Amino acid sequence: MAPAGGSDSQPELIYGLHAVREALRAGSRPLQRLLMLRTDRQFADLAQLAKAQRVPVHIEPPPAFDRLVPSGNHQGVIALIAAKSYDTTEQILDRAKTRGEKPFLVLLDGVEDPHNLGAVLRTAEAAGVHGVFIPERRAVGLTSVVAKVSAGALDHISVGRVGNLIRLIQDLKEAGLWIYGVDPSAEKLHTDIDMTGPIALVFGGEGEGIRPGVLGECDDRIRIPMQGRVQSLNVSAAAAVTLFEVVRQRRRVAAPAAKPTES
Repeated sequence: MAPAGGSDSQPELIYGLHAVREALRAGSRPLQRLLMLRTDRQFADLAQLAKAQRVPVHIEPPPAFDRLVPSGNHQGVIALIAAKSYDTTEQILDRAKTRGEKPFLVLLDGVEDPHNLGAVLRTAEAAGVHGVFIPERRAVGLTSVVAKVSAGALDHISVGRVGNLIRLIQDLKEAGLWIYGVDPSAEKLHTDIDMTGPIALVFGGEGEGIRPGVLGECDDRIRIPMQGRVQSLNVSAAAAVTLFEVVRQRRRVAAPAAKPTES
C-alpha cells in the first residue's frame, strides 16, 4: 500500500477498534477513509458507521497496517483523517444560489497527487469556483499535504466527494448545468465556448486523463491550444488556464457598457 495521498509524508491517522469507533460516533473529525483487515463480526459495526457517514472502506492486507503503524496496536483498523469535512452537492449548489451567481464547478477525475489537488483548489478558490468534486476511490482526499499546498484555500472552498462521477454529471445536467471535459484531443478550444452560464469543468488525473465513460457523459469537450512540442499541461496548470477564461468571460458580461462620448 502506498502512502496515503500519494506522497511520502506520514498521513494523520487514528487506529484501534475503540479509538476509531468513537471517532465515527462523534463525527467531530472528518475521516478520509477507513482501512480494515476484514468485514466480519468484529468489524461489522465499524463498516456500518463508516457507510452511514459516507467514509470509504478499504480492505487491506496485514503488511499495509504494519507499515502505517509499525509500533502500535492497530487491531486491524486504521482511519485516515481528512483536513476538513466534505460538502454535499446540494450544499455546493446552494452556495452559488446564495451568492446570486450561476454555478461554476470543477470535477476532478482521478487526481492522485496531493500537490496537484492542492494547487487546483488554490486556483479554483481564486477564480471564484463554488465547489470542487473528487471521487471516493482512486483519487487523493483532503490530506494535510493538500491543505498545505492549497495555501489556505482549502479553508474557503467547498469540496464534495462522490462515489460515482458519472452519476454526479447526470445530476448536474438535470440541475441545468453544462458539463465540459477538458481533453487534449478535443476539436473546440476553451475560448470557443460560452462559459458565462451554469457550468462544470471536468479535468482528468495524471497520466490517463479523463476516463472514457466520464468523458462520454460530458456535453462537449474543449482543449487548450498548445504551440510547442508538449501536447498537454499538468492538471493544475490546465485548471488555471481554463478557470480564468471563465473569469474573463464572466467579468466581460458583468461589466457595464461604456457610455458613448458626446460630440
